[in-house]
Amino acid sequence: MKINRLIDHTLLKADATQEKIEKLCQEAKAYDFASVCVNTYWVPLCAELLKGTDVKVCTVVGFPLGAMSTKAKVYEAKDAIENGASEIDMVLNIGELKAGHYDNVRNDIKAVVKAADDICVKVILENCLLTKEEIIKACKLCVEAKATFVKTSTGFSTSGAASEDVKLMKEAVAGACKVKAAGGVRNKEDLNKMLEAGADRIGTSAGIALVD
Repeated sequence: MKINRLIDHTLLKADATQEKIEKLCQEAKAYDFASVCVNTYWVPLCAELLKGTDVKVCTVVGFPLGAMSTKAKVYEAKDAIENGASEIDMVLNIGELKAGHYDNVRNDIKAVVKAADDICVKVILENCLLTKEEIIKACKLCVEAKATFVKTSTGFSTSGAASEDVKLMKEAVAGACKVKAAGGVRNKEDLNKMLEAGADRIGTSAGIALVD
């Protein structure tokens, strides 16, 4: 697999303008990235701009905190898909995970997976807020809920992806989910560490630098 096809070309900042989103899509087409990853507001525009290409439209649900109601996450996912999203990155309920309310966490993920139907769902764990044991447990819950990927981070918390966490996640899912590393992957050294640790997808705003 070529490096460009592993990259979700990402722009999730609050101050992203239409001009910046259009540029993101132009770059994604030029470099044939796996997807663009944007907030739900921009999904219709990206779907229009990327029509007829191999580049998917990935969006975020319950972002960046994960503490929204399940009903709200389900609605957001369905709305995004209707508007052209072909991948959903959702944030799990971090507080409920830490409280040990595992049924609630599993059901939250399961509801979004069901709403997405056959669309790829990546579950963001926000590893920087979790212990190693919590990361493993979160991975198991994602497998049970039939998620497609487990993902390291939003990129909006205290730190991003760490290669040791990617390795831990890869082992925990035991082939039942793929692993996405996101947050702070900005150079070839970072990229190689994540790939060696077992990452199947990379979420980054520095995709062009990584490919070039």
